[in-house]
Amino acid sequence: MIERKTEIEYLSVGANRHTAVADWSQDGLVAFGADSNIALWRPHDSQPRGVTSLLSGHKDTVKAIKFLSRGEGDERQSYLLSGADDHCLKIWAFSQDDNVVTCVHTLQEHTAAINCIATLYERERRNSTIAIFATGAADASVRIWAFDGDETRVLQTINPKPKFFPLAIALSRLDEGGEALVLAVAGTRNVVQIFVAESTVNPEFQLQATLTGHEGWIRSLDFTWEKRKEGDSAKSDLLLASASQDKYIRLWRLHGGKDLPAAVANGADPSLGAYLPGKSPSNKAHRLKAAGKDFTVMFEALLLGHDDWIYSAKWHTGRDTGKLQLLSTSADNTLAIWEADPSSGIWVTNVRLGEISREKGATTATGSTGGFWTGLWSPDGMSVTCLGRTGSWRVWDYSKEEDQWKPQIGISGHTRAVTGIAWAKNGEYLLSTSSDQTTRLHGSWTRGNTWHEMARPQIHGYDLNCIDSLGGSQFVSGADEKLMRVFDEPKAVAKLLSRLCNITISNSNGNGSGAAIEAMPDAANMPVLGLSNKAIEAVDDDAEINASAVNPETDREALDPGTTVRKSALEIDHPPLEDSLSRHTLWPETEKLYGHGYEISCLAVSHAGDLIASACKASSVNHAVIRLFETRRWTEIKPPLTAHSLTATRLRFSPDDLYLLSVGRDRQWAVFVREQGVEKGGENNDSNNAQDVVPGYRLLQANPKGHTRMILDAAWAPSTGSSPVFATAGRDKTVKVWRRGETDIACVTTIAETHPATAIDFLPRPTRDGQLVLAVGTEAGKISIYSLDSTTLAVASSFPLQPQLCLAKTVIQLTWRPQTNSSELAVAGDDGSLRIYRIAENET
Repeated sequence: MIERKTEIEYLSVGANRHTAVADWSQDGLVAFGADSNIALWRPHDSQPRGVTSLLSGHKDTVKAIKFLSRGEGDERQSYLLSGADDHCLKIWAFSQDDNVVTCVHTLQEHTAAINCIATLYERERRNSTIAIFATGAADASVRIWAFDGDETRVLQTINPKPKFFPLAIALSRLDEGGEALVLAVAGTRNVVQIFVAESTVNPEFQLQATLTGHEGWIRSLDFTWEKRKEGDSAKSDLLLASASQDKYIRLWRLHGGKDLPAAVANGADPSLGAYLPGKSPSNKAHRLKAAGKDFTVMFEALLLGHDDWIYSAKWHTGRDTGKLQLLSTSADNTLAIWEADPSSGIWVTNVRLGEISREKGATTATGSTGGFWTGLWSPDGMSVTCLGRTGSWRVWDYSKEEDQWKPQIGISGHTRAVTGIAWAKNGEYLLSTSSDQTTRLHGSWTRGNTWHEMARPQIHGYDLNCIDSLGGSQFVSGADEKLMRVFDEPKAVAKLLSRLCNITISNSNGNGSGAAIEAMPDAANMPVLGLSNKAIEAVDDDAEINASAVNPETDREALDPGTTVRKSALEIDHPPLEDSLSRHTLWPETEKLYGHGYEISCLAVSHAGDLIASACKASSVNHAVIRLFETRRWTEIKPPLTAHSLTATRLRFSPDDLYLLSVGRDRQWAVFVREQGVEKGGENNDSNNAQDVVPGYRLLQANPKGHTRMILDAAWAPSTGSSPVFATAGRDKTVKVWRRGETDIACVTTIAETHPATAIDFLPRPTRDGQLVLAVGTEAGKISIYSLDSTTLAVASSFPLQPQLCLAKTVIQLTWRPQTNSSELAVAGDDGSLRIYRIAENET
């Protein structure tokens, strides 16, 4: 067993769409739930590296993330709390340098999914050794916990009456100097319940007030201290913000003593009557008692400004100024920052960010609906980030010189299983498809050799299943539909890749990059009611666009005004931001390939790029055929190849395109051999035209009992003379290596795995010492690298990737980067993650 050094080149993953799914720590680290993983990301790294690591441990979707807060200058270890649909609460400990994160506790007290976590909000952190936090879950309970670094125990279980499911909770000290605690709980009712406990030692929370006024479910709660006025001897008041699906945010003031605050006594915000005719907000004072002291809870302000559900509201207090700001994110695609007007005290939005555009998209595909699910402040309040419908994070930084918020590079990724990946034939970029109905192009930015999503060529209405590259500027993909679609690169994306990734384009005639780029369409756009991206011309920056002129009911081909591409849209010196990705980087569709009767299950393109082989889901011999299409005229080569009786799961052309290998759910593999072509066209055709001769394939050998269970993947070894070698991976937990002998193809080596083998691929070149390298991924997410002797094909050495590099769910596909001297392995996972690992070669 030889250890090889494995480095993470790229991790791409989309965040789960939940309000409590992310937190930004005092150290500048953002943690968010991504399927069943927790992703760690530093938005302000010197190099925008994106996600730096993925923590796996939960068995289901992660919904709630919270850092255990540390005070200023606190040197103690930092901890992360996470809750998920698997009913588990996990506590993760960070090493001093934040490089190693380990799960120290897994607690399963709740009997349903954990929706929200609240840690104790304090302005000055006491040097207490015990941290108190609360969790709310879909078992309609809130649990209060104490954690002392070694042991975690439940202090109390609260079952709100009348029963509701907590979606938001907040926990704070009731007054700055005292011991009393206050807990706010809200969720699937339109009330906020206020619980009070006497002390932190063994808190016993009692319901003391129910705040009414909202008219929808409440999605977010947050406490903050209001700064004392200069020379004011009174204590600070506690403010609570509650954000609801009724499109409003309400602010509540928790005030020490029975006297009402001056502003409330005089009648608060005078403008409210104008906005809510006939509904004057209740000014009822709610009394609280704790540790012999009296407190009053009052309605303070109603914040109007969003046109759709509000998912989150988070406070930030300026460190030096003490200025209070509230960040809200809403389903109306905007993020607002609210401040109290210094003279009148009325809360107003002074910043509004997001997708505010008169050319707002008319289709859901390009990101015009779904809104923002959560928003976070950076520790210094100079940055905000928010999570969009597509699972991507947008970031804005505040520029003091220009006094405005500027968009920065965020991160993006697939939100559901990554079903197919393919390198460009020259290895310059990576394409991925997913069940989230998108195809994405990932490239390496030359500025810091960091990987980013550079384009989103296809946004579809069906789950995508498979993809392969047709040369440098074309690809074909298959989805849960009966046809395959071929896409050509547009000019805007080609220039972007040339500028950022140093990728030059040469077309099939071998023309130079300039001529090839000029021949491309400007960009692509999607019809409002269609699935086919249409080539369009970019418009001048000052051109007026009349969105109201588009009527999809009369014109089915009407293009979506929201995805109009302006000429300057992609003339940028950084990877495109989410707004551009979802609107301006579509590729036009040039061909549709028909013939299959059911959804496409797999496809492959020959290395020469002249043939596409494809198969569809099937339960009979008639449908389990492999269809070949030639790419010069995009016609099918009849008759289709017959071998399987059930769905074919993988098709692979040999490195020299001489053989075609197929494997299927019927446990058999079949090898077809290329034969000299047949002429295309009628009798009048000029038979001297060699270009009209298209290659065909015939069955060489099939093995109906290749494995004892279904075969899930197959791969050809790099060309090794006259006896080709391939490997197959099966649900029977074995990988078999086969070689063509003088008479037939026989199994030479069997590699046993601990779980069903779901993905394999050979490094496309032998190592320096002539060995073949085979990567194997399993249903449990484990990845192993095997070195095979090139003559005997016996396993010479093997090593598994470290557990922290393995996946939380099934490995769906593995593919080595072609045409490069380094060993880079792309991994597609059922957990929605796309990874690129650089694996050092054996030093012999």
